[in-house]
Amino acid sequence: MTTTLITGANKGLGYETARRLIEEGHTVWMGSRDEQRGRTAAAALGGRFVQLDVTDDTSVADAARTISGEGGLDVLINNAGIHGRVADATELTAADAREVYETNVVGVVRMTSAFIPVLRDSSTPTVVNVSSGMGSFATVLNPERLESQLVMPLYQSSKAAVTMLTVQYAKALPEMRVNAVDPGYTKTDFNDGGGAFTVQEGADPIVDLAMREGSGPTGTVIDREGVLPF
Repeated sequence: MTTTLITGANKGLGYETARRLIEEGHTVWMGSRDEQRGRTAAAALGGRFVQLDVTDDTSVADAARTISGEGGLDVLINNAGIHGRVADATELTAADAREVYETNVVGVVRMTSAFIPVLRDSSTPTVVNVSSGMGSFATVLNPERLESQLVMPLYQSSKAAVTMLTVQYAKALPEMRVNAVDPGYTKTDFNDGGGAFTVQEGADPIVDLAMREGSGPTGTVIDREGVLPF
């Protein structure tokens, strides 16, 4: 049986991904900063709750010890992310940048570093990083794409960093499958229910990567249509 950990799993794409993977037979650890919300979400789906704040070294280390002690891990899904302060680019501050990068970028590094030893005990070690087409040069410079109309420097640059981290981890960890995913503009609390895709559609490529059982390419970025140019 495949064991999967999802960060930020108490709502939105993380919750939907957990639901789908549990239906497919995965044992799913649902990470959440808020214990009450996390436990409620896990109980609703039949998942396993783990308290997890990706911005906190101790929280991440404790989660790694817990999951390792309970049988290990096969799939890590780095889903937790924030858009940070939305403001004119000229008004953004260094503090704004630190807040976004601490969760979206440093959080991925912190999680990956902590769970590499756990994943190495798996026969199908897999890392899925939830990135965004908003961090793709090819996409944001394509006038036919919605992403080209948005100006969110901190969020968009953080997702470009996530994609590059994915490629570099894939090169450094050839024994693992490390890929990133663009869910697309999905209707969640993250964007106040806006978006072109349902949360079920947004979760499609995440579930795809999580269910490849250690096979397939590594170092790629995909969306619902296939490989996304970077």
